[in-house]
Amino acid sequence: MQMRQKLLFRSSPAICPHSVCGFVPVCLKHHINPVKHKMLHTSCQLILQSRGKRFGFLVNCLNGTIENSNNEHQTCYRNDEEISYDLYNESICELCTEGDVDKAMRLLSEMEALGFHPSFVSYSSLIAALGSVGRTSEADAIFQEMLCSSRKPRIKVFNILLRSFLRKGLLRLADKVLMLLDDLAVDRNQETYEILLEYYVSAGRLEDTWLIVAKMRRESYPLNSFVYSKIIELYRDNGMWKKALGIVEEIREMGLRLDKRIFNSIIDTFGKYGELGEALEMFDKMRQEGIKPDFRTWNSLIRWHCKYGHLDTAIELFNEMQDQGLYPDPKIFIIIITHLVEQGRWAVIDTILENMQGRGHHKSGAIYAVLVDIYGQHGRFEDAEYCLNSLKLEGLQLSPSIFCVLAHAYAQQGLCEQTVKVLQIMEAEGMEPNLIMLNMLINAFGNAGRHMEAQSIYLHIKEMGITPDVITYSTLMKAFMRAKKFDQVWLLILL
Repeated sequence: MQMRQKLLFRSSPAICPHSVCGFVPVCLKHHINPVKHKMLHTSCQLILQSRGKRFGFLVNCLNGTIENSNNEHQTCYRNDEEISYDLYNESICELCTEGDVDKAMRLLSEMEALGFHPSFVSYSSLIAALGSVGRTSEADAIFQEMLCSSRKPRIKVFNILLRSFLRKGLLRLADKVLMLLDDLAVDRNQETYEILLEYYVSAGRLEDTWLIVAKMRRESYPLNSFVYSKIIELYRDNGMWKKALGIVEEIREMGLRLDKRIFNSIIDTFGKYGELGEALEMFDKMRQEGIKPDFRTWNSLIRWHCKYGHLDTAIELFNEMQDQGLYPDPKIFIIIITHLVEQGRWAVIDTILENMQGRGHHKSGAIYAVLVDIYGQHGRFEDAEYCLNSLKLEGLQLSPSIFCVLAHAYAQQGLCEQTVKVLQIMEAEGMEPNLIMLNMLINAFGNAGRHMEAQSIYLHIKEMGITPDVITYSTLMKAFMRAKKFDQVWLLILL
């Protein structure tokens, strides 16, 4: 019974809504590739068969009588080729390192169907790979199997799960990760506290942030540049930007060197409050000290210059970023294109595309051209599926970031069905939509005046176990106000 309580999110992987079995129908529901559909279905059958054979093992596991299986010296044959237990594990780890999670999962299902249990390293690699692409349901299921096979996870695995859950807004599951850490007597490390700190700052939770900082001090963890940069961001987001800059003096007094992370936080703080001259001055100082700006630095400067109407300076910064050899971030395209379209500066838009192609950034140019078409309402990429297939033909590897950018573009234009289609295709590709993308979907329905659909997405978010954030509520309220349902806005609090 005690073992049952210690299992993280459910009593049995076979019946849990968050397990692989529960996740698969969602994945296959909108699948557009029949070959891949069949391949995944076969893999799922193997997993289910394997679990069916080992059902007695799972029952014993839950009752606390776990038997360790020694597969280390076992071998099997596939197509007359001998495959050892070690080779399976090495292949899984290699595929996870390369980012080919689907192949790693298929290999795992084949391995389990033969009665093998992955090694500790294989389990850890799979959880890390799945968590990094937002496939939390599968990462959770693998974690359960890891517990049932009597392999005690280390803090690194817990941190991966914690970060993945917080990134998707699954706060209850994140809390259970922390509870299990205590139950299994696994000590939290600096990374654990930094993950919590990052979430609390992004959520604007001032009091919780200070509690984490105080606990780090009590446990003698150093307050490094990451911690100080987050404190600066917290002050910035709560309107205390002068106090945020005061932290810089404290850092200097402690003898800490201002690194890239702290410089980025300071530049973003100046930019947010319209102090663009100071932001550029800090940017120059950063380079004088031999610190090379990264994407975050350039994104921040371009974004705030666009917001405050300094569009020409923003374009100069964008061109300079490319001159420095940095590959343009698709998120930057949305910022620049939106403002240029508003001003009707189509010649500048075309010039930017030509410059990118001239620098050899053909893949970025393809995304840029698609976004220009969507925002300009030219109609060529009005269909999301055609748009994504076109990007694939350009050799572009689809990622959660690309899906997010396209969903945002369609949502901004009020193209609800296309926004939904982007999320469906993303799901079919094995990537789970997060809270940010679902908020975009609410925004898309709101822009189109379809407040009831926006509300249904909100209810779906809650059903998924994701905790809505401030943006969710504010976007939903705007949807109701656009539809002139002013008398119903206050009722949203009770949903």
